Amino acid sequence: MTNKQQILAKRPVGMPDADTWTLTTTEVRELKEGEVLIQNHYVSLDPAMRGWMNDARSYIPPVELGEVMRAGTVGIVVKASNHPKYKVGDVLTGWGGVQQYTITNGEGYYPVDTNLAPMPMYIGTLGMPGMTAYFGILEVGKIKEGDVVLVSGAAGAVGSVVGQIAKIKGCKVVGIAGGADKCKYVTEELGFDACIDYKNGDVAEGIKEHCPKGLDVYFDNVGGEILDAALGRLRMHARIVICGAISQYNNKENVKGPSNYLSLLVNRATMQGMVVMDYAPKYREAAQQMGMWMMEGKLKSREDIYEGIENFHDTFQRLFTGEKKGKLVLKVIEE
Repeated sequence: MTNKQQILAKRPVGMPDADTWTLTTTEVRELKEGEVLIQNHYVSLDPAMRGWMNDARSYIPPVELGEVMRAGTVGIVVKASNHPKYKVGDVLTGWGGVQQYTITNGEGYYPVDTNLAPMPMYIGTLGMPGMTAYFGILEVGKIKEGDVVLVSGAAGAVGSVVGQIAKIKGCKVVGIAGGADKCKYVTEELGFDACIDYKNGDVAEGIKEHCPKGLDVYFDNVGGEILDAALGRLRMHARIVICGAISQYNNKENVKGPSNYLSLLVNRATMQGMVVMDYAPKYREAAQQMGMWMMEGKLKSREDIYEGIENFHDTFQRLFTGEKKGKLVLKVIEE
């Protein structure tokens, strides 16, 4: 049995090019006692992956050169060697990497029920992006009914869920997205109150128009100038959730920090970073709640699925070009 893998070949400067990874084919080794072999069906593509390629101190060690590219996965156990928890046929999600097969002792993997939701949803709304949205807006953003909430990256995997949760909790929600089509999706399909098109308008003016009394919560997925614009419209005791800064990930120079940061002082506001892994013990609770909202028709999930492990680079680029809606997923199983 052979396994196709995307191996990190070099550390990119700026946007990763096709030579950043090498597609290799290896033989799948025999299992040791207590291991399982998972056939990965779907791989999660997330903006955070760009940071994991840098040889820099972060919340998680970088991917080493010569290693399989780190990524979330969902797949089926096809072999097991006396594993205490998992057997052939179990569907598991975890950090399987960009490869067709993963051998693991099961540590860090979670079983999922495909009778309740399809596999890709478990690396989307019911997976890491959904958990990020849930804990980011509820525990870090501390939203309450009546809050005015601004969400950047509103058509993406995290932002789309953040805004919907805020609406469920009785907030006014304004999104920021790129292009009329995405803004229409955010308002008409996801139910945001308004959406600012950063590609075809002035973001600061848009915030002023749709949030005339200012912001209580800003959920930031992009950083850069949009973060600065949001800082200029804070209300007293506002909360800013720093989830990501996709506008800065491919910079060839230093990250551009906010110049309006004194607004935090004036408005006694807080700006806090969040990493979803900190909330791992509570994932099940969050998934159950979001599953309930989905059954009630209050929460929508969208997966943008592309096929072929050999197309990993081209699909990965969609994270940064904006050519996708919802959760970006790569199907790697060959049928």
